[in-house]
Amino acid sequence: MAWDFSTEPDFAAKLDWAREFVRTEIYPLETLDLDHHQFRRLAAPLQEQVKEQQLWAAHLDPALGGQGYGQLHLGLLHEILGTTELAPYVFGCQAPDSGNAELLALAGTEEQKQQWMHPLLDGRLLSAFSMTEQGTGSDPRQFTSNARLVDGEWVLNGRKWFVGNAGRADFHIVMAVTEPDAPPHQRMSMLIVPRSTPGIGIRELGLMNDTDGRHPVWSHCEVTYDDVRVPAENLLGERGQAFTLAQKRLGPGRIHHCMRWVGVCRRAFDMLCERAVSIDVHGSLLSEKQTVQNWVADSKAAIEAARLLTLQAAWKIDQVGASAARTEIAMIKYHGATVLHDVIDRAIQVHGSLGFSTDMPLEQMYRWARAARIYDGPDEVHRVTVARRVLRDYTPRAVPTEHVPTRRAEALARFRDHLEVAVAAQ
Repeated sequence: MAWDFSTEPDFAAKLDWAREFVRTEIYPLETLDLDHHQFRRLAAPLQEQVKEQQLWAAHLDPALGGQGYGQLHLGLLHEILGTTELAPYVFGCQAPDSGNAELLALAGTEEQKQQWMHPLLDGRLLSAFSMTEQGTGSDPRQFTSNARLVDGEWVLNGRKWFVGNAGRADFHIVMAVTEPDAPPHQRMSMLIVPRSTPGIGIRELGLMNDTDGRHPVWSHCEVTYDDVRVPAENLLGERGQAFTLAQKRLGPGRIHHCMRWVGVCRRAFDMLCERAVSIDVHGSLLSEKQTVQNWVADSKAAIEAARLLTLQAAWKIDQVGASAARTEIAMIKYHGATVLHDVIDRAIQVHGSLGFSTDMPLEQMYRWARAARIYDGPDEVHRVTVARRVLRDYTPRAVPTEHVPTRRAEALARFRDHLEVAVAAQ
């Protein structure tokens, strides 16, 4: 299967519009001390402009209110949106809402789509994906939150950790054990739980990049569910299928994350290069110092490599589906997170104390970049996934395949007649 690197003129024009729009309309909002409600008010008219350009909720098919661009086109768009944390919300593709909309589109009933998905796509509702539990690492088989079907209602109990936007959401999609005796990957189901349901407890968490929990786009919470009751019809998908649904949600979502990281890298790289050609120390510009030149060269190569690796994974998803692209999806996650950290780190170093201060956005980018190695599965787990999938294509051999004496003996046996003829002719 050949991959064409070109982008159709019509979509390239949309990318050009998005690039200018993000720079001129969204970047300025970063400098204001906006809370969540103020930001939503300012974002509303910008969202209308995005809808007019047919770039709203681009992650879904047209029948579901999206644009049906596919993962490769989405990756190119997210590269632009990633340059600022505020842009995905303005374009209707912010986490966790974009992934939850995909879940509802994939597994929701018509009633669930009408009640939850369409308002979510319109920007009238916010959602949370309540999955992670403290102390389980990235192993969902250890989850203990559970739900029992009692008299036509699911009774949910448990504690979830690091749930994005749990306190601001209108509803949660919760992964809970409903089939305790089933095989490990078939024990959990997903439930739609309105935020207003009695029994939900919320504790806002401070983060390394948002210590007071005042980020204008999202928050993170610890959530307790104490005998929370929802109707039986709030089951999303089939019983015991939560793990399968979660994998379908998380795979393409990593494309979006990794391309946004490329966008962050590009912005940090621009700051690095601008600083390098602007500052004169010890008799020459920083850009003339070999160490800084190495940082520029290494950063440029790393960014382009991460970009191409991610777009190749997106292309493969479009061609053969997310399940067949698991190795590529896992690779971009840990590779992209490392590149993200390294490029921002170099940019801070070139700026010195200015980069460490809040007068530049680099320090905030750096603190949030640290989370990239944890969320959507820690990098170590993705490395294990890649290694296992690669190594299963190899067969153990007592004698290495490339063992030269063995190969020489095989070659002599194969070409013996030719060699004897050649010797006789001499």
